[in-house]
Amino acid sequence: MGCGCAHRGHARETLAAQRPRLDRKGRKSLGRGLTDPSLLGHRRRLVAGDVVRSGSRGEYRGVRAAAGEAHQFRYELTDGSTAQRFRIGRVLASLAHLTDLHVTDVQSPARFEFINREYLDPRFRELLPMHRPQEALNAHAIAAMVRALNGIDRGPVAGAPIELAIMSGDGVDNAQSNELSSMAALLDGGEVRADSGGERYEGVQSPGWPDDLFWKPDGAVKGEDLMRAGYGFPLLPGVLERALSAFPSPGLRMPWLGCHGNHEEVSQGVGIVTPDLASAMVGFHKPFRLPDGIDRDAALETFVRWPETFMAGPDVPVTPDAARRPFTRKEFIAGARGFTASNREDGTAYYVHDTSVVRFIVLDTVCIAGGADGCIDEDQVRWLQRRLKEAGHRPVVITSHHTLDTMDNKRRAGGPRYINADELLEVVHGEGNVVLWLNGHIHANVVRPRPNPRGKGGFWEVTTCSLVDWPCQARTVELFEAGDGLLAIACTMVDHDGALDTGDAIEPAQLAGLHRELAGNVPVAGFESGRDGAPLDRNVILPLAWHP
Repeated sequence: MGCGCAHRGHARETLAAQRPRLDRKGRKSLGRGLTDPSLLGHRRRLVAGDVVRSGSRGEYRGVRAAAGEAHQFRYELTDGSTAQRFRIGRVLASLAHLTDLHVTDVQSPARFEFINREYLDPRFRELLPMHRPQEALNAHAIAAMVRALNGIDRGPVAGAPIELAIMSGDGVDNAQSNELSSMAALLDGGEVRADSGGERYEGVQSPGWPDDLFWKPDGAVKGEDLMRAGYGFPLLPGVLERALSAFPSPGLRMPWLGCHGNHEEVSQGVGIVTPDLASAMVGFHKPFRLPDGIDRDAALETFVRWPETFMAGPDVPVTPDAARRPFTRKEFIAGARGFTASNREDGTAYYVHDTSVVRFIVLDTVCIAGGADGCIDEDQVRWLQRRLKEAGHRPVVITSHHTLDTMDNKRRAGGPRYINADELLEVVHGEGNVVLWLNGHIHANVVRPRPNPRGKGGFWEVTTCSLVDWPCQARTVELFEAGDGLLAIACTMVDHDGALDTGDAIEPAQLAGLHRELAGNVPVAGFESGRDGAPLDRNVILPLAWHP
C-alpha cells in the first residue's frame, strides 16, 4: 500500500517550483501564512532516528525531524495544459482529516491480546493486531493531534481558515461505552479518563502478567519480555500509571463530523458483539491464552460469529467495570458529531452536511454481520443517488471509513441487497459532481485517481493513515478553484505536537511523543512498514477538470 509504484511517469512538478501567481484580489497565493508551520509535512518529515538500544532481534530507534517535502502535482485527471492554467483562486473548503484514532480501554477483559502470539499462523492474520505496545498512550497522542490542529489556523497552500474537521471512523477500538466517552472528551474537550477497572493497572503489560510477549515498561517479574529483550524497548517505571491518569483535552476548536467505522460496531473491529460477549466485557475474567481445542482452521469465522469462544481459556481475575458495556449504534450517533435528527431517530449512520458551496456526504460502510472490511446496501446507495442529484453543480466530498478497495465484505445479515464497489463507483460518477472521497481503515497514506470510465472527469480518493500506528498523522485538505475549468485539492500531512525527545515520559507531550516512537519501532508495522506512503501519497496538489 502506498508504495508509489503506480505513480511512476506522472508529472512531479512541485508547488515550490511554480512561480507564485495572483488570485482575483491581487494577493500572492502560494504558501500563505499559518500559525504553526513546524508540524506540517512540507516543513518537516519525521523519520527513524539514531539507534538508542539494540535487542537480539532488532534495534530500537528514536524519531528525528528531516527536511520537509514540497507539494507535488499529480495530473492523472487533467490534460497537459493544466500546469499553464493552474492558479489558486476562490477557496471552497479548508478542513482537517483525521481517522482511526482507536481510543482503547487497554484493561478490558474482552481484548484478546493473546491472539498476537499467533502472528506466524496465516489463519489468524485477519484478527491481528489485538494489542499494540503503544496503545495505553493513545489518548495522549490524540490530544496532541487536537492541539496541533488547533494551532493551524489557515491551510498551508490556499491560506483560508481551517473551518471543519472530518474524523472518518474507528474513533474507538472495541465498541465500548467508556471508549466512546473518552473519544468525546478528546474531540469536544473535557477530562479524559483512559483508566478503567481497579485502582491499579490490570492488563497484559503488568510485570506479573503470565506472558512475556508484551512490552512491560515496569519490568517483568522474571527476566525480560520479548519487546525489551528482542527489540530494545525501554524500561520506564510508572509510565502506565502516568499514561492512564485523567487529564484535560482542549477539544477541537472547529466543528467536526463523525463517521461510523467497523470498530464502532463489532468487537476488535471484527467480531459480532453477542450477548455473551457483552456480558464478558463487564466481567472479571481476562483470558491470557487460547482455549484448548480451538479449531484453528475456523479461527476467523469463529471470532466473527462467536468471539466469546476465545474467552474460554485460562484467565486472570480483574476488576469488573460496568462502564465497559458495548454501546449501541444510536448511542454512537448521539456521542459523535454531524449526525442528524433523522439518524438519531432511525439509527442510520449516513448523512449530509452542507456548506454554502460544497456538499459533504458521510456514508456508513460497516458490515453488521461482522468482519473488518466494508459493504453498502442498495437502500443507502439509492439515498446517495438522490443526494448527489440534489447537489447539482456544487462539488461533493464523500467520506466513509472504508476505502473503495476494501468494500468487499461478503458476509450478510439479511435485509437489502449489497452493492459491490464497481456498482458504487458507477453511481458516484453518475452526476459528475464528486471531486473527493476521504477515508481511512487501512492505516496508510494513499492517494488514488478515480477517472470516470465514460469520459472526462473523475475524483480523487484520499486515504489518510491512522493516529494509532506509525506515522500517527492527520492531513489538511484544501479545495479551491484553480483556473479556467479546474478545481484542485491540496493535501498536507500534519504531525501531532508530541515531543521528539521523550525523556522519562513524564509530561503530556513526552507521553504523546513516546506513543509515536513506540509505534515506529513495532516490528512489521513501524518505520519500515510503508504506511507513511510514497511522496505522492502525502503532500500533493490534485487538480481535476470542473465544469459546473
